[in-house]
Amino acid sequence: MKEPNVDELIPLFNQLFKSSLNTILVKGDDEPIYLPADQDNPHHRVIFAHGFYASALHEIAHWCVAGPERRKLEDFGYWYKPDGRTADEQAEFEKVEIRPQAFEWLMSKAAGHKFNFSADNLSSDIGASDSFKANVLNTVHELLENGLPERVGILVEALRKQRGRPPLLKEEFCL
Repeated sequence: MKEPNVDELIPLFNQLFKSSLNTILVKGDDEPIYLPADQDNPHHRVIFAHGFYASALHEIAHWCVAGPERRKLEDFGYWYKPDGRTADEQAEFEKVEIRPQAFEWLMSKAAGHKFNFSADNLSSDIGASDSFKANVLNTVHELLENGLPERVGILVEALRKQRGRPPLLKEEFCL
């Protein structure tokens, strides 16, 4: 099976969420960002970096975490410390990345795309910790046992069907 690509993902996402949640997926040139609708743009925009499929899924995952109030704010109103974080800052980063990366892993598996844990801290040479990876895995297992949040579930099922993949099984997710 060929690798999934954003030219399939963008229309799928937009079909699912443009009308229902006024949100579209947009291929960006540089840094990813979420922008709420404004006077110049009628739709909320999940903008991902450089046309990368993994970036699109990661930004969609953050959108799936954000509740209705956060989706009214640029980048969901979150603090972000760029590449070059200290070990303490990286630990804080990992705490808030568990759920988004669990969602991303589920979507990646549904699409048949390889998932990579992201520490998003290349210049500090601090990769994703073993405890972070274990926490993401545990979250994936819990979600599969207890049910996916609505937007994640909709997208996982649509990706699975688009790519002709079977239902996700807990056993498929391991370190």
